[in-house]
Amino acid sequence: MADSPRTRVLIVDDHHMVLEGLKVFLSVSDEVDIVGTASNGAEAVEACERLSPDVVLMDVMMPVMDGAEATALIRAANPDIQVIALTSFVEEDFVGRTLDAGAIGYLLKDSRPDVLLQAIRDARVGRGTVDSTAMQAMRSRQKNVVGEDLTTRELEVLALLAAGMSNNEIADRLTLSGGTVRLHVSNILAKLEAPNRTTAVIIAMKHNLV
Repeated sequence: MADSPRTRVLIVDDHHMVLEGLKVFLSVSDEVDIVGTASNGAEAVEACERLSPDVVLMDVMMPVMDGAEATALIRAANPDIQVIALTSFVEEDFVGRTLDAGAIGYLLKDSRPDVLLQAIRDARVGRGTVDSTAMQAMRSRQKNVVGEDLTTRELEVLALLAAGMSNNEIADRLTLSGGTVRLHVSNILAKLEAPNRTTAVIIAMKHNLV
């Protein structure tokens, strides 16, 4: 690995001790450059725009914006950035949402250091690593409930669509950029398999999503 370029890594976690522990471990590796840290998903999205890491170690549950939503925004803006989700527990919905959002890996935070480092190596070249417990959760996950894969933010946007708001009005209400709102609307249409906003609202009302 000495002749290979070092992998630029961004660490995202709202727990200071976890974040510092990951920094300490990775800082001694000659394969990794830690280019930055973030404490929530919104900070992670901004940091990726500014720092262009190769790999993001993404906590799943965080305030402001969770790991799944941040992963979707990061991957939409730059598909070359790979995201490895890290979590303290395995919950079917979070596993599915994060992988659906574009994460290439899903590991428990208590994974062995060598497993995490190998996952970073694999992510750099486009290979995924999913913890066996998370894989089992994925296999048992049901995807037959309309709208179950909508994120919390997408449900908020959907409710405002149902209220007749335009993208600009939604952006003002939720303090988001126009581009972010357009991405959320696009994701909503795709997940509800709706050809347009009006149909999406009809489907949402039929299935009690708003």
